[in-house]
Amino acid sequence: MTLLTGWGRTAPTPATLERPRSAAEAAELLTRAGRRGVVARGLGRSYGDAAQNAGGLVLDCTALGRTGPEPAWRLGSDGLVTASAGAGLHDLMTDLVPKGWFVPVTPGTRYVTVGGAVAADVHGKNHHVDSSFGAHVRSLRLLTADGTLRELTPDDELFWATVGGMGLTGVIVEATFRCVPVETSRMVVDVERTRDLDQTLEVMAETDHRYRYTVAWIDLLAGGRRMGRSVLTRGDHATTADLPARMRGDRLAFGPRPRLAAPPWVPGGLLNRATVRAFNAAWYGKAAPAAGKRLVQGIAPFFHPLDGVAGWNRMYGSRGFVQYQFAVPFGAEDTLRRVVARLSGAGVVSFLTVLKRFGQGTPAMLSFPMPGWTLALDIPAAQPGLAGLLTELDEWVAAAGGRIYLAKDSRMSAEMMAATYPRLDEWREIRWRADPGGLFVSDLARRLRLL
Repeated sequence: MTLLTGWGRTAPTPATLERPRSAAEAAELLTRAGRRGVVARGLGRSYGDAAQNAGGLVLDCTALGRTGPEPAWRLGSDGLVTASAGAGLHDLMTDLVPKGWFVPVTPGTRYVTVGGAVAADVHGKNHHVDSSFGAHVRSLRLLTADGTLRELTPDDELFWATVGGMGLTGVIVEATFRCVPVETSRMVVDVERTRDLDQTLEVMAETDHRYRYTVAWIDLLAGGRRMGRSVLTRGDHATTADLPARMRGDRLAFGPRPRLAAPPWVPGGLLNRATVRAFNAAWYGKAAPAAGKRLVQGIAPFFHPLDGVAGWNRMYGSRGFVQYQFAVPFGAEDTLRRVVARLSGAGVVSFLTVLKRFGQGTPAMLSFPMPGWTLALDIPAAQPGLAGLLTELDEWVAAAGGRIYLAKDSRMSAEMMAATYPRLDEWREIRWRADPGGLFVSDLARRLRLL
């Protein structure tokens, strides 16, 4: 038995952990799963309980396809990559970027597996242009409950039940997806400060179409006329001509590693209103010299700034933290304003609060993104009154036609899940045909009564 948690470290549960190296080994392990079932796990970056299975079997899939020193992926001349589900995006980027290719979508961390990216249908700063990860997948190999290894394409309904299906249709073994050609490993970046939330929404709506990647960092502790003041960061892949001469010699160099590490033990309360307010003021102030200038920045600091600190989740102390991410459709901006005002007025401590615009989503039944706005924030689990506050916000989001992100969720109710994912019953029917005995299950699935 191994005690497992999500990245938020809020609800540990014990499970038997096995590490198959091939689809055949995984299939044999399925036959030994007991009545508590089985779920696949990657690098453990789901924030909540999606890759936990209390009292059951968990398959650590990070070794899938690794039979020796060779990488667990193949790159075609046209940028089509076939990768083991256990391959991490960090390893893929380290290999592919120097060859002139970049993954089609990356979330805020590169320490996720290909299987996890498919299962959560992850999105990034480019959703308004390129949709989510599942939109770029050409085929999947899925190990189903009966031990069959099935080849799935976007023409199969089980494909779209698996994309965004949180690992509950089977074990994703391999995926083929198309990458993006790049000339360099750098980004050209524009930075702009806004005075309040209304200006933030206005500028993003008017300018996002000019950039492939956009995000807004929000100072959630700013109140009054400054409520929702933000730093907008927008960018595109740099061409060779964009680089100063001194950078052109190693224009495709890429090999980032964490520069710092959080200590193994951090006292509770380190991230409090005083420390986060000071950070917010410094970050907002730091953006002033950059505003209006076109900067050249590396891929890692642009896409994955927190990956520079190994184990940064420990900074929230032993009680962990909750990441709350929701989406609301265009036209529901008043709900977004209301949520930000409620959080700001409650003095919620969020070290990282980011706002993005979503474009067209995928046909996946349980995929999170929808055309509209998404707000994500990290909150210490010890925040007083947090459970009641987030339940209140859930109701506002649901009333606006929005939803909560399953890969980040650790506390939503089953009733809220049913109310905000209108294709849930369709997904259940397809999943049941693939797994009539309910072999694949997780703590998240039980909490939200998905099966």
